[in-house]
Amino acid sequence: MPFVFPPPPVPSVAVFGDSARLPVRRIFCVGRNYAAHAREMGKDPDREPPFFFTKPADAVVDDGATIAYPPLTNDLHYEAELVVAIGREGFNIEEDAALDHVWGYAIGNDLTRRDLQSEAKELGRPWDWGKGFDHSAVCGPVHRHEATGHLSSGSIRLAVNESRRQDGDLSEMIWSVPEVIAILSTSMRILPGDLIYTGTPAGVGALVPGDVCTVEIEGIGAISTTIAAH
Repeated sequence: MPFVFPPPPVPSVAVFGDSARLPVRRIFCVGRNYAAHAREMGKDPDREPPFFFTKPADAVVDDGATIAYPPLTNDLHYEAELVVAIGREGFNIEEDAALDHVWGYAIGNDLTRRDLQSEAKELGRPWDWGKGFDHSAVCGPVHRHEATGHLSSGSIRLAVNESRRQDGDLSEMIWSVPEVIAILSTSMRILPGDLIYTGTPAGVGALVPGDVCTVEIEGIGAISTTIAAH
């Protein structure tokens, strides 16, 4: 098929222990999926249905990257997250079958222009400008679930310049990975290459140029991102 100009390259993330990469189709993110984080954001952590927002697939950034401080913000925040990589198509998936659709797990950092997000909330507008900007979806190598098992507990931590800022456990998620997959699949068909960022623990905060941000999840290692000048 001819195109009027060359199509962009397929976004992808690394695969642990493999030279092949995992193509990224869509990026879904779960909002406020840890009770303590919901409270620090001024929300009731009761177990109401989860909500989702998205990021462009080409927002993915590999482990070890240096990224420029993004435009239009004075309040760039980190958010440590477990990322689920989907490897099997599904729609209206039953919760007890949800993990059959998981290809693997990765460490993520959901970078956020918090001031733009807060303004959008106040005005009742979408979060796109606060969440879906260039290089906003840091994602480490994906580990095959056959090697790691399905992750439902274990520490999730974040440090800035070796100073601990977030310290939680995956078991503290309000909605578990199987529940998130099942609920998401009632809205649209999930397909191989979809990534799901599953929410962040309490302790979110700002990054400034020169910071090195490190996220660690028990069982799948650590990733780091350096923030460069504007």
